[in-house]
Amino acid sequence: MMFNEATTVSRATSLSRASKHGSTASSRNQSLIKKNVAPQDLRPSDILIERFVSWKAIVKQLISYFEGVADIENNIAKEYTKLGAVIQVPFRSGNQFLGEGGLQDVYYGIRDKTRAIADQHANLGRTVDSSIVQHLQKLHAEIKAHIKNVQNDTGKLATSVAKERELSGRMIGELATSVSIFKNTPMGVTNKTDPYVANIAVMRQLQKQVHEENALQKSIIIMQQNSAHFEEGIVRAIQSAWQTYDEWRSRMTNSVQDTWHTMGRNMVSLAPDREWISFSARSDHLLDPETPLRNPETIQYPSKEDTSVIAVHNGHLERKKRFTRTYREAYYVLTPAGFLHEFATSDPSQSGSQTPVFSLFLPACTLGPPSTPSSKSHKFHIEGRKDGTGTTKHGSFKLPMTGGQHAWSFRSRSHEDMMEWWNDVRMLCARYLVASEQMDRGGPVEAAVRSAGYISDEEDEEDGSSVEQDQEDEDEDDQYEDADADAVVDDDEEDHKTSHSYSNLAKNSFNGTHQDGYATNERRR
Repeated sequence: MMFNEATTVSRATSLSRASKHGSTASSRNQSLIKKNVAPQDLRPSDILIERFVSWKAIVKQLISYFEGVADIENNIAKEYTKLGAVIQVPFRSGNQFLGEGGLQDVYYGIRDKTRAIADQHANLGRTVDSSIVQHLQKLHAEIKAHIKNVQNDTGKLATSVAKERELSGRMIGELATSVSIFKNTPMGVTNKTDPYVANIAVMRQLQKQVHEENALQKSIIIMQQNSAHFEEGIVRAIQSAWQTYDEWRSRMTNSVQDTWHTMGRNMVSLAPDREWISFSARSDHLLDPETPLRNPETIQYPSKEDTSVIAVHNGHLERKKRFTRTYREAYYVLTPAGFLHEFATSDPSQSGSQTPVFSLFLPACTLGPPSTPSSKSHKFHIEGRKDGTGTTKHGSFKLPMTGGQHAWSFRSRSHEDMMEWWNDVRMLCARYLVASEQMDRGGPVEAAVRSAGYISDEEDEEDGSSVEQDQEDEDEDDQYEDADADAVVDDDEEDHKTSHSYSNLAKNSFNGTHQDGYATNERRR
C-alpha cells in the first residue's frame, strides 16, 4: 500500500516537475500522452527487441528463399550440361551427312548454345550466392547486433530507475511514519524523524529518481529514432537485394532467349533437301527414278512355256450341288493333265485362286452328251468311275457312292460356251456319249395323226411350261446322280467290250446305241 502511494506520488511529482521545463518537455510528454504511455512505464528492452527479433526472422526467410533460387539455377545448369552432352558431334554415321554446311553444323550449334544456356544459369546461381545471399546474411548479423545494443543501452538505465523507485518508495514510507509519530506523540519526535527532515530527504531522492527516469526516457527516444532509421535501412537492403536479383535475372533471361532464337534461326536456315541432294550425289547405290518396275509376266523360268502348264480351257461354269439341288457358279480351269479344277475366284492375287476347291480327273470319267440347242438349260454331265478315282476334293467330305458311281452336272450361260467346254472335255475323258439321230416325223402319216388331235411326247414337251422343263432337267440330272449302273470296265477289259456308264444298256442293243437314245463312244488312251 505504501509502495503504491509512493509510486503515485513519484508519478505526480514527475509530471508536475516536467510541466515546469518549458516547451521541449511539453512536446515530449505530448507524444507520450498520445500513446497513453508514461515514461516510467516503458519497457524498451521488450518492445524493441521483440520487433527486431521479428525482422531477423523475416530476413532469414528471405535468405532461405534466395538460397533455394541459387540451388534451382545450379541444378538447371547441371541438367542443361547433361542435355548438351546428348548431342554427339561429329556424327558417327560415316559419310551419311555433310561435314560442313549441313545438319552437322546445326547440331554443333545446338550443343554449344545449350552449354551457353547452362553457363548463364550457373552464373545467376553464383551471383545469388555471392551477392544477394551474403548481403542478406550481413543484414541478419546487423539486426542481431542492434538487438544486443538495445539490450545493453536501455537495460542498465531501466535497472537504475527500478532501484531509485524502490528507494523512493521506502523513504516516502519513512516520511509517513514520521508524520504519524508527530501527530500522535509529538514529544517522541527526534531530529532524524522530524517530518521536515524526512521530507527533505524524500525530495532529494525524488529528484534523483526523476533524473534517472529522464535519462532512461532520453535513451529510449534516441533508441527509437535509431531503430526507425535502422529499420529503414533493413527495408532498403531487402529492396536492393531484390533489385539486384531482378536485374541479373532479366539479363540472364534475355541472353537465354537470344540463344534460343539463334538456335531456331540456324535450324530454319537449313534447306530441307540439302542433305539428300548431297547424299544422292555421292552415293552409288541409289536407284534411278526412271528405272522401270519389274513385271512378273516377263520373268523367264524353266518350263514356263511348257504345254503342260498352259490351260486348255478356263472360264465360269455352274455346278449343281448334290443336296441343295441348286447351281452355283465358280471359276473352272481345264488342264492338259486331264483335271477339271474349280477355284473360289479367278483373281490371281487372292489366296483362293491358288488351291482348287474341287477337281475331277477326266481320264477316269465319262462325259455325257450335251444338251440340244433348243433346250432352255445348256448343260452336260460327267460321271466318275465306281472305284472313286475320278474325283479329288478339297475342303469338303466325300460320301460313299451308291453302286460306285456319281455324276456331276455343269451348266453354261450359252449353248456355244457349253459346246466349247464339252468339246475340250471330250478330248480328255476316257469315253463320252453322243445323242443318237432323231427320227424325221414330218411325213404324211405324222401330219394326219396331228390333224386328228394326237400330239407326240416330244411335241408336248416343246409346248410345256418352263416349270415342267426345270423338273425334267432335274429328273435328267437325277438319272446321272442316282443311277445304279453297271460297273465301268477297267482299262484292260476295254479291248473286249464297250462300257456303258450313264445308264443300264440292254444286252441285245444294237449299233452301240444307249437305251435312252445315246450312242457310246470310247477313247483309246
